[in-house]
Formats: sequence, structure tokens, C-alpha cells
Amino acid sequence: MRTLRRTGRMPAARVALAVLAAVALLAVLGGVLAPQDPLAQDTTRVLQGPSGAHLLGTDYLGRDVLSRLLAGTGRSVFGAVESVGAAMVLGVVPGLASLWLGRSFEWSALRVVDALMTLPFTLFAIAAVGVFGNGLHQAMLALGVLLAPLFFRVSRAAALGLKQAQYVEAAELMGASRGRILRTHIAAKVLPTIAVTTAHALATALLTVASLTFLGVGVQPPAPTWGGMLASDLGYLAQQPWAPALPGVLIMITVGALNLLADAVRDSGAAQAAEPAAGGPAGGTSTGVPDDVPAARDTRERKADERVVTV
Repeated sequence: MRTLRRTGRMPAARVALAVLAAVALLAVLGGVLAPQDPLAQDTTRVLQGPSGAHLLGTDYLGRDVLSRLLAGTGRSVFGAVESVGAAMVLGVVPGLASLWLGRSFEWSALRVVDALMTLPFTLFAIAAVGVFGNGLHQAMLALGVLLAPLFFRVSRAAALGLKQAQYVEAAELMGASRGRILRTHIAAKVLPTIAVTTAHALATALLTVASLTFLGVGVQPPAPTWGGMLASDLGYLAQQPWAPALPGVLIMITVGALNLLADAVRDSGAAQAAEPAAGGPAGGTSTGVPDDVPAARDTRERKADERVVTV
């Protein structure tokens, strides 16, 4: 948690969070903020440039481009969030549990992860849509399944080194349950690593959502999405060469902000790990292990190691 608080004080992270907050606001209120009906067609105003009535012009059916961009933000962003949320549930929980559920579960989980990592995102999502129907939820759940191995391996690798930590062994000697050890001693220290992975996964998912909607997968016209608008604008470059840049810029800014935030969290964690641990027994380690337990007492160097292990 200290890593995340330190990240909030970094200028780059603040810029990224401000951009992402604006995108989140548009995702929630885009349909309300749209000046016109994003589905309303006006054949007398086809492919017009920016004007007072249409600030960003109209498309090939006379629909207001600004309204469609605002209304399409929600589908694009929420689709990416849905896929990453599914990936976290399917990846983080088994990744942490694999360290304590025995060799059989660990071996089986690793083989499933290896198999899923060989599948391409777009083709698997298209296949899932073909089987379960052309809906955004089906495509995003399929994408979440393919992103889950990333969270599985990252969370497992981060927790693997913590499992042998002295304070975890002390908690086990005291009789703490596996669930309590995961919640109290492992989850908080793995959280910064998962935060970095989540930001990168959201950027990947957003690009994949744009690619799928560009191909017409997941969302049926005339529902607006960034990828769908980009695809339709490419057919009228002679009349409006600037039109594809509008959804493209939104995608680029959002993905860039997510990657910038991920880099800020990673750099903050690295900076904290490089700092010398302050204090001895009085400083505490928030491990929940009493100081009077012999297994929990050790030298100052071992206490420092416990405080530095934060990924």
C-alpha cells in the first residue's frame, strides 16, 4: 500500500490518473453529455465538416461524430474493464492458491496456463463469439480467459518468494490458517505487482476491444464504439481524411495513460525496495506476529529484509 501511496505523489502518475479519470467520466456519462442523439441520421448533412451544429462534423449517414465518440466511450472502456476483471478472478486467485493446494493442483494449473498462452487473443475471441453469439460480453469473457495466465504467473511469481519469508514461516508456526496468511502477509505485498499488471492488461484489452469492434465482432451496428467508428471512417478518407484520427487519438491517449501509470507504479515499487529499512523492532513490520514469539524475533538485517520485500 505504501507503494501505491508513493505512486500518487509522482507527477507522471498524477497526469495519467487525471486522463484516466476524464476517460472514466466520459465512459459513465458519455451518453448524457452527447449533444445529440448518436444514432439519429440526417441525410442532408452527410460527411460535413465541423460546424456550430456539429462540432466534429458528421459521418457518412449524417450522424453527429462528437455524440458518437462520447456514447462509444462506455462500450469500449467497460469492455476492457470487464475482460481484465474476469482475468484477475481467473488468474490471481488460482495463482496464489497454487502455492498451498499441493503439487497436483499446481501442475494442472500450470499446464492449463501454458495451453492458454499459446492461443491468439483476436482469433480466440472471434471463435467464442461464433459459438456463443455475437455479443460484447461473450467476446470480453473470452479475452479475459486469455489474459488470466498473465495474472496467474505474475501473482504466483510474486508470492513464491514471500512464501519462504521468515515472518510467513513464523505465522505458520503460530498456527495461522492459509487463508489468513494469504490475506495478511501475502496479498498486500503482491498488490503493487498486480496493479502494474492490471494497468498493462487494461491497455492491451482496450486495443483488443478496438480491434474486435473494428472487425465488427462483439458489437452490432449502429451501436457506436471507437473501433467501429475507426472502421467506418476509413471508407471515406477522400472526403474526410481527418475522421479516423478522432477515435484513434482517444485510443492512443487512453492506452498511453495506462502504460504511464503502470510505469509509475513499477518505478515507485523499485524506489521503495531500494530504500534502507528504517528502525528495528520498534519500527514493526505490520505482519501481525507478536514480538514475544521466538520465531518472529531475529536480527536487524532479517527485519530489514522483511520490510524490503514488496515487489
